[in-house]
Amino acid sequence: MRSTWKLVWPPFVAVLFFVGIWQLSVMLFDIPAYQLPSPADIARETKNNASGIWEHTAATLRLTLIGFPVGTGIGLLTALLLHLLPWVKRALYPLLILSQNVPSIALAPLLIIWFGFGLLPKIILITLVCFFPVAVATMGGLTQSDRVMLNYMKMAGAGKWQIFTKLELPGSLPSLFSGLKISATYAVMGAVVAEWIGADKGIGYYMLLQKSSYRADRMFVAIAIIVLLSLVLFALIALLERWLVRWKPRKEA
Repeated sequence: MRSTWKLVWPPFVAVLFFVGIWQLSVMLFDIPAYQLPSPADIARETKNNASGIWEHTAATLRLTLIGFPVGTGIGLLTALLLHLLPWVKRALYPLLILSQNVPSIALAPLLIIWFGFGLLPKIILITLVCFFPVAVATMGGLTQSDRVMLNYMKMAGAGKWQIFTKLELPGSLPSLFSGLKISATYAVMGAVVAEWIGADKGIGYYMLLQKSSYRADRMFVAIAIIVLLSLVLFALIALLERWLVRWKPRKEA
């Protein structure tokens, strides 16, 4: 508990300090709310419009919780396939890298043309955003097995499948969770972008409405919700990693 508090309090104090400077700056320089609302204005708007904000948040959360497992699952399967079949890796890995040079916002209109305005194009977009960090991180973990243990298992007569299941796969878990943490933040972003291209509710749709009406305070509310959802998803994955990867040495704070 004490070590957890040591990790939490420095960023917590930094955020409080930043919010305090923000509030004082808006008050001292008399900045109009439509340009830069104060934290108090943002909190007030959140309270006054809580029910509507929650409806949009729930829509984005639902989309994220569907797309994130799909994207990470495909990323994990891709990593396993490329690791177990080196000739497939030589053929597809360069294409995997090239696929990330196309911005997701540029693919969104094509997905709408191909698959319509339903749920499917949004899930595809989140999948494309999430699978790459998981795939690359897992492949890196699978190839960084303990050389001593690997040579020992080979001398003991272990087959390729035994080496994979007993050494390579367990050893790749820390790298896998690193990729999952990155994908967790990307998933919320992907859901918001997906809602920009066609939705009738969600944080992305909410942001488009507020941009049109120049409601900067509500835009900041949406940004705060996006950050909060990303942090919660990141924290849940970190807790799962702490529970599953108990053998990983931890640095004392």
